[in-house]
Amino acid sequence: MTTGSIYQYIISRLQEEHIHMTLLDPGKMDAVEIGKIGAQAQKAGTSAIMVGGSTHLSTEGVDACVLALRRETSLPIILFPPSAATLSKYADAHYFMSMLNSKDLRLIVGEQLKGAALINKLGLEPIPMGYILVEPGMMVGKIGQADLIRRNEPERALHYSLMAQYLGMKLVYLEAGSGAPTPVPIEMVRTVKEQLSIPLIVGGGIRTPEQARAAVEAGADIIVTGTLVEETDNVCQVLEPIINEIKKG
Repeated sequence: MTTGSIYQYIISRLQEEHIHMTLLDPGKMDAVEIGKIGAQAQKAGTSAIMVGGSTHLSTEGVDACVLALRRETSLPIILFPPSAATLSKYADAHYFMSMLNSKDLRLIVGEQLKGAALINKLGLEPIPMGYILVEPGMMVGKIGQADLIRRNEPERALHYSLMAQYLGMKLVYLEAGSGAPTPVPIEMVRTVKEQLSIPLIVGGGIRTPEQARAAVEAGADIIVTGTLVEETDNVCQVLEPIINEIKKG
């Protein structure tokens, strides 16, 4: 999918139903495997593929994975990059995200400054997003030097989310971290969404249809799963029940 606005695609889909996105990490799988998983995820009903995650990625590796997905799927491909050094001209869009609760200024504005001109040159669609790390945060929280939102601090998560909205960001992403043992607390999702006017993404630790449905009922507009598809030999079998529950919400 290479024409039109990916952000508008997301908004139009959300007007119909809650949606699921699949996160695929080139640092954990090769391009062939990512292409195959992407095809299965599309069959299961996912609405877009996010590419990124690992901190030590190369442009060449990301390019190869995006091209594999381009061959195997017709879904929008959105970069979820750890840095400005891993942007691919073959993707459709790019989450221009700021890790708002990082203690490292580089992850709030530094990498964004590095990447802005290149994004413009490559013709990638930037989608501004506030990225907020919630306990346990996992590896991304450690590497990102996040001042993690504690699980009993829903109001603090709300304050960061409203800040993102008021700064003009188009999405908010509450992230418990890849492979988290538990998802973002339902009460936190509910507290944020009750006052947030822009779409809310929730990811990290969601492994069951029940967890996905609970997050959607609490207010999540988009559910992201990644580790789940890395750990299974049957992506469709695992994703279909989750996606079905998301769409019921």
